[in-house]
Amino acid sequence: MKILFLVYHGFSEVSGISKKIHYQVKGLRENGHDVRLCYYGFAENGHRCRYIDDKIIKDYGKGRWAGILQRIDYQCVYNYCVREDIQFVYARCFQNANPWLIRFFKRLKNAGIHTVTEIPTYPYDSEFVGFSFQTRMNLKIDQLFRNKLYRQMDAVVTFSDAQEIFGQRTINISNGVDFDSIPLHEPLTMNHELHLIGVAEVHYWHGYDRLIAGLGEYYKQTDYHRDVFFHIVGGVGPSEMYDSMHAPGFAELIEKYGIKDKVIFHGQLFGQQLDDVFNQCQFAIGSLARHRSGITAIKTLKNREYATRGIPFIYSEQDSDFDHQPYVVKASADESPIDIQQIIDFVDSFKMHPDEIRCTVEHLTWKTQMQQVVQQVTNG
Repeated sequence: MKILFLVYHGFSEVSGISKKIHYQVKGLRENGHDVRLCYYGFAENGHRCRYIDDKIIKDYGKGRWAGILQRIDYQCVYNYCVREDIQFVYARCFQNANPWLIRFFKRLKNAGIHTVTEIPTYPYDSEFVGFSFQTRMNLKIDQLFRNKLYRQMDAVVTFSDAQEIFGQRTINISNGVDFDSIPLHEPLTMNHELHLIGVAEVHYWHGYDRLIAGLGEYYKQTDYHRDVFFHIVGGVGPSEMYDSMHAPGFAELIEKYGIKDKVIFHGQLFGQQLDDVFNQCQFAIGSLARHRSGITAIKTLKNREYATRGIPFIYSEQDSDFDHQPYVVKASADESPIDIQQIIDFVDSFKMHPDEIRCTVEHLTWKTQMQQVVQQVTNG
C-alpha cells in the first residue's frame, strides 16, 4: 500500500517525538508498505518549505505571509497524493484543526483515499493550562473545528481506551518500541546504594515532584538504611524547577528537605551517555501525575521503552499492557509523596532478568502496532 505519513512540523535529532515518528514509518515499511514522509521545515536559505522525503514540494518563502500559507495551504500535499496514487494518509495531530485542513481531508475522502489522525495524548485540553495566550488561542480554534475535521476521516488512532473521540470511531493501539534502537539494561553493582532514573522532557504530569518529596520524607527518617539517588535525564523548564502550577517546584522541595546531593540533573543525554546512566540505576520512574491533565488511562511510550530495556519501573496511570506485570510498581493517582521504602523493598526482592522483562513486550513493536491500523482501516 502507498502511504503518506503527514506531520505538521519538522524534526529534531534530540526530540523523542521525532524519533518515534521515524520508528513508526520504519514499522510500516517493515510490513511491506511504500511510505513517504511529509513534513514542514526551513530550508538552508531560511524559506519555509513543505517536504516529502527531504524533497521540497512547496516553497512558501519568507515573512509573515509565508508563515500563514504553511498553515492553510495543503494543495501541494493533495496534488502529490493524487499524482502518486497514495491510498492512505496517516497524520499526527498538532491541535491545529481549521477550515483549510477540513477542506483538505474532505478532498482526500472524495478522492477515495483512506485517512486517520493519531492523537498522541487524549484528552489534551488541560495540558495547555498556563501556556502563552497565543497557544491557548490556537487551542480555541482547534476546539471550534476538530469535530468537523475528524468526521472527514476513517478513524482516530489513540493510545487511550476511548471508543470515540470528537465524534469519530477510534483505533486503539499501544505506543510501540523499536528493539534495534534500545539496548538491554546492564545494571552495575552499586554497593548498598539504590539509583532511580526518570527520562523525560519534564512536564507537570510526570509528577517527579512526588518522587522528590518521597525522597525527602525518606531521608527525614533517622534510621534509613540505604542511600537512594534520583537521576533526572531530559530538559527541566523553570516552570517545573521553580514555579510548578500543581505542586512545589523541584528546587523548593530539594531545599526544603536538604537533598541537593540526592537528586542529579543530567540534562539531555543520548547514546552511550544515556546507556551509562541507565546501567547505573536499578529502577525507573514513569509518569506519576497524569491525573493532573485529566487522563486516567494511557499507553505511554516511556513505559514501553523502560520494559524494552528490561528495567522495572513505577507509574500511576492505568496501562493495561503493564498493570499486572511483576516488574511494575503502581503508584496511587493522587498528590501523595511516593513511598521510597516500597521501592526499596520491591528492588530487594526482585528477581527477573532484563531479557525476561524485554520478552514481555515483543508484541509491542511498531511493526505490529502500525499494521493493526492499516488492517482496521482497509477492512472497514
